[in-house]
Order: sequence, then structure tokens, then C-alpha cells
Amino acid sequence: MAESEKKSSYGGEIVYVDPKPRKGIASRFVDLVEKLIVKLMYDASKPYHYLSGNFSPVDETPPCKNLPVKGYLPECLNGEFVRVGPNPKFSPVAGYHWFDGDGMIHGMRIKDGKATYVSRYVRTSRLKQEEFFGGAKFMKIGDLKGLFGLLMVNIQLLRNKLKVLDVSYGNGTANTALIYHHGKLLALSEADKPYAIKVLEDGDLQTLGMLDYDKRLAHSFTAHPKVDPFTGEMYTFGYSHDPPYVTYRVISKDGFMHDPVPITISDPVMMHDFAITENYAIFMDLPLYFRPKEMVKGNKLIFSFDDTKKARFGILPRYAKDELLIKWFELPNCFIFHNANAWEEEDEIVLITCRLENPDLDMVSGTVKEKLENFNNELYEMRFNMKTGLASQRKLSASAVDFPRINENYTGRKQRFVYGTILDSIAKVTGIVKFDLHAQPEKDRTKLEVGGNVQGIFDLGPGRFGSEAIFVPREPGISSEEDDGYLIFFVHDENTGKSAVNVIDAKTMSADPVAVVELPHRVPYGFHAFFVTEEQIQEQAKR
Repeated sequence: MAESEKKSSYGGEIVYVDPKPRKGIASRFVDLVEKLIVKLMYDASKPYHYLSGNFSPVDETPPCKNLPVKGYLPECLNGEFVRVGPNPKFSPVAGYHWFDGDGMIHGMRIKDGKATYVSRYVRTSRLKQEEFFGGAKFMKIGDLKGLFGLLMVNIQLLRNKLKVLDVSYGNGTANTALIYHHGKLLALSEADKPYAIKVLEDGDLQTLGMLDYDKRLAHSFTAHPKVDPFTGEMYTFGYSHDPPYVTYRVISKDGFMHDPVPITISDPVMMHDFAITENYAIFMDLPLYFRPKEMVKGNKLIFSFDDTKKARFGILPRYAKDELLIKWFELPNCFIFHNANAWEEEDEIVLITCRLENPDLDMVSGTVKEKLENFNNELYEMRFNMKTGLASQRKLSASAVDFPRINENYTGRKQRFVYGTILDSIAKVTGIVKFDLHAQPEKDRTKLEVGGNVQGIFDLGPGRFGSEAIFVPREPGISSEEDDGYLIFFVHDENTGKSAVNVIDAKTMSADPVAVVELPHRVPYGFHAFFVTEEQIQEQAKR
């Protein structure tokens, strides 16, 4: 067997990531050209907002046991709470966007009321190669603007062509999201393939390698695949700036990836998320276009939003072998980063989502705004009638709400409660909000307050900012009440510089946390989280 592929006891291949970058004359030549371009064209006086304060990187932390716990950790939280985010190991050559950082997973292992903290980099091909050079070598989103961005793209292409960098294992950061499937925790970023992570008994995190599903995966893999809790299947897609712009995949419970299903759309778009129901998959063709040729026209970004276009939603039978049965629906122009859930209701498909009207591309470019302006990210219900072909939508909240999560035992099935984050900037979560979809939203509400369909708000308080809250049920399955469980999330206090993990009662949304676990050092602001159960940890230990 080749060194690049080692047989895993998980069944199937985990690709051992062993890139072969090259130092030498070619490498030094490209470095000199890059330094010249940066010196002549980049404004080095710009402060790095996303490398300062609690955005600044931290070192890896081996398992740190017996953390101070205020309150108690319920037995159902036996497992490991993990959250991934950007944590650059090396300083940028020029621009830096929050999305650019190397993926670091922060984990809290909970067992028998005790807590252990650990943080580890995902050992990506990108990270390994930059460690080899001792500095940043890969192109960054923060550079992709105007003529300077175009030149930095060509620097990357030159390094690839001269074999200075080895892109045979991709160039992703694995910094965006986490999911568990077929005995593996997967670290994801949407421009790459999944990285398999093993959670050890003591809470430590080990990168096993990359998944290509026995070479069946030949395109990128969304950061937001969906696992059906009833069938154990995982549903995913990849998007690209080359045709086919979208490719849909089904992965069986035992880890077999079925044949690709290309989805036809007119232009390459950013498609960050999608959704499933019991029988369908929902794709979102929204007019945030990938247009690299536009970068040099008026110092534009690589992405552009067309506010004259409709938002399109394609609904495809889950097991379709091709796209012939897809039905497309149109709604008013918008963009969506994250969906909460979807389900079937008589002739209709219902999608619960966070809808953003007229997205400010500063979110994509990394331009810093201390407070969000025109960030109308609101919870919406969208309905698609499969018989009539008509679509409708209604607003369920004031702004700004994002990172919606549910009791994931109901993924693809009708559920009642949604837990979202309250934002006052793209990275600053000021509270956790609970929505009751069985209640009606109060009309003309301009602020998120308890009442109507807002059943509860956990306010973090001045100077304290959180992250995505994960629901952990008290009992597995759907036999108990849907909201009987806990929400767990990271919190950072900018007043004291300290970080903690908070556990709150999801049913009552009480202002008094069930538990606050003090962490040994601050945890930078990050992206998506996941809870690995004790059963899943023990499953990994046996493999």
C-alpha cells in the first residue's frame, strides 16, 4: 500500500497527509517577487483587527484536567464539547481575514462531573507545509481585492506550478465546522475535503488524516453536511468556480460515498449551507457570485452580490441519481449563511433559516465594523409547495440572529425549538435566544425580546461574548420533550481576559447557568461547535 494511504480500522481509507513542498532557488525567487509586490502595493499600516484582542492566536494546550467547576455538570454531558475556529500559526505576509486562520479545535472532555480542556491544531496539508517553511506561504482571503488580489492569486499559482507547494492534498484550513459520522469526528472547511479527528479517552485530539472516500470524492466538501439521525446517512455537496458549480453526494451509514449528482446553476455562487428533509435535499442558488475577473475593476472583491436577482431554491429527492427531478422555486433576493432545519408538511417543504437581506460584503472582505450596520439577519420560515410550484416566506424574528441550532435528533423532521445567537458584530455573540415555532412572532418587533415566539434569552452581560450554542438532550432520541436538555457554549470576558464554558438549562433559559467551567487560558472567538457523546468516544476507542 502506498505511503499516502494507510488502512484504517474504521473500514475504508483514511489518507495519510504527507505533502512534499520544496525549498530552493524557485522558492526563494517567488518569495522575492511576493515581497516586492507587497512592498509596492500593500498598505502595511493597516491594523490587523482579526489578529488582536481575543482574535489573536493561542498555542496548543495538552489535556488540562480537573478544571474549576461552578455548579455541576449533568451526566448527559459525559462526552466532549468541541469547537473549531481560525488560529493562524504564522503571521500573514500581507492581508488577513478572520476566515484565513489554521483550524484549531478547542475541546472540553466531561466525565463524571469533571472537566478537562485541550486545544489542538488540525494537522492539515497547509499547516504542515507552512511549518516546513517556517512561515506563511498560502494565499489568503484577506488579500483578494483588486489588482493586488489578482497578483497574489498568481503568486499562489506560481508556487503550485514550480512545486514549491504541494497541493495534491488540497489547501484548506479545516477551521469552519465539525460533524460526527461513521466513527469519525470530521473537521471541515468548504474549499477542501474532510479531516478525520479521533477523540481520545483523556480528551486529547488526534488528526488521523484526510477522507476521500476511497478516491470517490474528487471535489470540495461543504462545511455543513447533514446526518439523518434515523438512517445514519450523511448528505453533502461541494461547490466550485468551474462547472459543475454544485455536486451533491449521499454517504451511507457505513461510510460509502454514492455517485455524484451534478446540480445545474447558471453561475458559480457561494453556497455555504443546505438542508434535508425525510425525502428531499434543498439547495440554495443565491446571488453571491464568484467573479475573480471583476477584482481588477475598481478594486473590487472576488465575490459580488447581485441585488437584482431572485433567490432560488432547488428541491431534489434525496436518493436521485441525477438532477432531472429537481424543482426550483423563487423568493425575493437574499443571502443565507445558515439553516436551522427543514421538514415536509403535506404538499409543502418547510425551511427554517437565517435570512440576510442585502448582505454587506465587508463580511466577506474582512473590513472591520465594531457594530453591525444593515445586518438584517433574521429567522425566517420559507415554504415551497411541491404541487403548485409556489413559494412563500414570513419573518420570525428581529435582527440579528445567526448560528441556529436545534435538538439534532429532529434533523429533517418537524421540530419546535430553535436556539440562535444574538449578534452585534460578525464575531460578537451577546446572547443566546430560544424560539418557539409553535408561537406567533410579535408584529413590528424591532428588537429581540422575550415574548411572542421568543421563549427565552440568555444575556451574556457587558463585555462578555459567546459562540454557537449546542443542544445536548437529557435523554437520547425523541421520546422525551424536545427541549429537555442543556445548551453548552464558550464565553470570553473581555473585562477580565478570561474564558469559560457555560452550560444553561435549555428548557427554562434561566439566567443562572447550570455550570460555568473556568478555562486555563483564553479561547479565541471561533466558528461552529459539536458535542461528541460518551458512546461515540467509546466507539472510537474500540476501532
